[in-house]
Amino acid sequence: MGQLDDDAAVHPTGDGIYTTRLSSAWNIGTTPNGGYAMSAALRALVEVTGRPDPASVTIHYLRPAIPDADGTISTRVVRTGRSAAYATATLVQEATARLTVTAVLADLSAPAGTTLDRSPTLAAPDIPPPDACTDRGDLDQGIELPVLSRVDVRVRADDVDATLDGWVRLRDGSSPTSTALPLFADAFPPALLAAHGRVGWVPTLELTVHVRRRPQAGWVQAHITCDDVAAGTMVETGTFWDSTGALVARSRQLGLLLPRE
Repeated sequence: MGQLDDDAAVHPTGDGIYTTRLSSAWNIGTTPNGGYAMSAALRALVEVTGRPDPASVTIHYLRPAIPDADGTISTRVVRTGRSAAYATATLVQEATARLTVTAVLADLSAPAGTTLDRSPTLAAPDIPPPDACTDRGDLDQGIELPVLSRVDVRVRADDVDATLDGWVRLRDGSSPTSTALPLFADAFPPALLAAHGRVGWVPTLELTVHVRRRPQAGWVQAHITCDDVAAGTMVETGTFWDSTGALVARSRQLGLLLPRE
């Protein structure tokens, strides 16, 4: 059991309902990181469907979650098929819905059943190793980051043009899992930091992650690009590879640009 297992633990109470308690150790400022807050709901979906891997996860963040507070997760299995299960979950704290998750869950260790399955042609870019990159905690982001006590994030120092390359792993040394990849997709500073410097907190409105393979032990490499800014929001696209160079996840995120202080 690692820190994420402990801090995102869920407890069934019957009829697809689970309880959880979110920890302030994963905060961005005074609010739990969205990827972490989602993790408890995703864990409940894995348990209720019996499928171990989130092939596709879409999270809508309705209101900020509350740190060091109990929550209730209501799940609903929409459909169960031979190769996948479809389910939804809602995290409620203090009688208010905080986020909703819609997921397709599967078993990514199962044979693909098609001759078209092959190694990805999208290779990871050549970037400096983690020890030669900048710790996220050393960046001027204009906000406190308790979450870095739980997630180790390194970024390439010379990125430009709203593109961010880097590495991520769990701080306690636990191996990455398919259920941790959506958290990793939300663990990096905004890609706009490379082009515009300090941008403060950019809360996520919506995040979709497609998990393609189970990651192997070690650092996960990331390439994140902000390719659209309009109407006070930004869109980021992320690609993630495990320590063997296998592509393990793709992400698309809609974030809210708050005025800088």
